[in-house]
This record gives sequence, C-alpha cells and structure tokens, in this order.
Amino acid sequence: MGSSYSIKWVGVDGSPEPRALQTSIEAMFGQFDEEVSGWRDDSDLARFNEAPSGTCQKVPASLVELVKASASLHERSDGAFDITVGPLLDLWGFHGPMGSGGLPARDELERALQRVGQRHLRLEDGQLCKSADVSVDISGLAAGYMVDEVVEHLGSYGITSYMVEITGELKAAGRKPGGSPWRIAIEEPRDDDRIAQVILPLDGYGVSTSGDYRNYFEYEGKRYSHTFNPRSGTPIMHELAAVTVLHPSAMEADGLSTILHVLGPDEGWTYALAHDVAALFVVRKGSGFISRATPKFEALRKGEE
Repeated sequence: MGSSYSIKWVGVDGSPEPRALQTSIEAMFGQFDEEVSGWRDDSDLARFNEAPSGTCQKVPASLVELVKASASLHERSDGAFDITVGPLLDLWGFHGPMGSGGLPARDELERALQRVGQRHLRLEDGQLCKSADVSVDISGLAAGYMVDEVVEHLGSYGITSYMVEITGELKAAGRKPGGSPWRIAIEEPRDDDRIAQVILPLDGYGVSTSGDYRNYFEYEGKRYSHTFNPRSGTPIMHELAAVTVLHPSAMEADGLSTILHVLGPDEGWTYALAHDVAALFVVRKGSGFISRATPKFEALRKGEE
C-alpha cells in the first residue's frame, strides 16, 4: 500500500509468538498486494484496469468484497463515493507533480468524466465487468478492509485486545496490560505541525480521518484538494479541513469519512445526522478552525455507548 503498519496485541494462552504472527500477517499483506495493488502492473486489479470496455474478468474474493462495499457506499451517498475517479486524479496531476501543468480545460474534464462512474461496473458470478473504459482504484477502502481482516485473523487465535493500524486507518478493542483503554489522538489539521486535538479511548471501533491538509496543491491562490467530487469531476473546494469517523468496521469508517469530506461541512453534517454517523468535523474559520461533533461521536467520546 506504499505505507506502514503497526499492530499491538495482548497475548492469550495458545496465541502465536510475535514473529510467527507477524509472518502470517505479512503473508496476508503480500496476497492482498498481488490482488488489488495499484502500485504494480501484474496485480489482478491492474489486469482488470487494462482490459478493454465490454469485458469481464474473474477477480479474487477481496476485490469482490471491496466492489460490493463501494457500490453500497456509492448508492447511499448519491454518488459522492466512487472508485472510478482515477482518470480525474491523472488529469489534475495527483499521480505526478501536483499542479505542475495548471488546471485542465473543460473539454479535457468532459473526456475524463466519460471514464468515471460506478454505473459502468457490475459483478457477475465472481467476475467484474466493465461497460466503459473505467479504471478502478480501491485505495479509499483498502486500508480499512485490511484492518478488519487483520482483526479477524487475531480473533482466530482468541486475541481480543489489540490495536491495529494500517496506513493511518485504525481499530482497537479490549484493554492494554494493566486495564487501561487503548487511546488514540486525532490530529489538528495544520500544514506545519502535528498537534493532538482530541484524545479518544477506543473499544471495538475503527477510526478514519479524511482531510485535505496533507495532499493538495495551490494554484493562483486557491487550494485544490486530492479529494474529488465524482459528480462534478473537480477537487472539493469547501471549508471542511478534516472529518473523523468512528465505526465498528474500519472499512466502513474509511468510506464514510471520504463521503463526508466530499459532501462538505453542511451537506456532510446533515448526512451524518440523518445516518447516525459518529463524526467529528473540523472546519476552517479565518486563520483557525472550529470543530463540532455529532451526538453519536460525543457519546462514544464520553464512553456512553
């Protein structure tokens, strides 16, 4: 995934030694990389992306699950979540020197949008099919998916106290030795430093943050985020700097944080309340930030759920 991971757990009778457990988990990572990596040209996903329009390809179970999850998120968000936005990332320079070529022309954007849309994908008897020249990128769910997979792997050995973090997506449950909860810090969205804004105890919840304060470019005084609105084909331009979501599924938290970030401070807030999402919104206000949390998030922060 082009990043790092950290796994901590409390051993139980019969659980493997650390090195053995690490070996088994890294074997899982290796298989997943062969199946869905966007960094290599020989993965199952890369072969699908290279296939012509109108074709189907047998894909591994991991990719089937990820496509099903993305289809659900796409439908529930009225298209705000989409795994076919790769051509937009290319067009706007996020797969190369960001912003180096200025902004794309309208006709270029229109051509790219013809290759975007989950309506062009379908699953059929374990095969993934495309009705247009689309390119699938599951990076918006992959880390959360693997967090859940590692948690399930730990559970197969009876391990119920753990903290699993993969490329920034995280889930924790149980207690550390001594009985204290696992605690994580939610970062204040600043470009120049890392400051803890909220310290949260976690027990059985995944946490995911989406924001534009690490990956963006500026052009003629405007900030262009790496997060795209799939419906318009343009980077989001609102004042929502970051949003953090808590959910029992790390993959679901991963997807929901993206949806809320795309929707923005107002539409995203309305969506979070309507769907009872535990979310913390951090919005730019002048030279600083203001934060507000949904009732579900506040309850979890106070340990009331």
